[in-house]
Amino acid sequence: MSNKKELAVAALQNDTVIDHIPSSMLFKAVKLLGISQLHTHVTIGNNLSSSKLGTKGIIKVADVYFPEATLNRIALIAPTAKVNIIRDFEVVEKHPVVLPDTIVGLVKCGNPKCITNNEPMKTRFEVIDRSDVTIRCHYCGHSVESKDAVIE
Repeated sequence: MSNKKELAVAALQNDTVIDHIPSSMLFKAVKLLGISQLHTHVTIGNNLSSSKLGTKGIIKVADVYFPEATLNRIALIAPTAKVNIIRDFEVVEKHPVVLPDTIVGLVKCGNPKCITNNEPMKTRFEVIDRSDVTIRCHYCGHSVESKDAVIE
């Protein structure tokens, strides 16, 4: 009987791997990336051991390279995430996600009186605290921590 302690996932030739996603945020990250709309191999792992996070999630997508702006959207909910780009079975790029200063059309404002909830317009939030990832609505001033943000 084997005594292996790690999950084995087949290597893919060309893919994007997003690692170090807090387990509680994994499925929000899947939604942000639009993974359910893809027609390629996708591997999702959750509650995997992590020395830094305790447990983590990982997303591996074959033959897809997301635009940097799309990947950086994950920073809203998973500022610890790291992106690995793999080509010909080799990691050619490895970098953290970066939280943009302004987030447009991604988060629903929690203020029912906000104009974005009553008119057909995109939301716009400014990052006011990068360490706790807190954002503020540009239109009404309502603030929310990223863990409580409702993703549109």
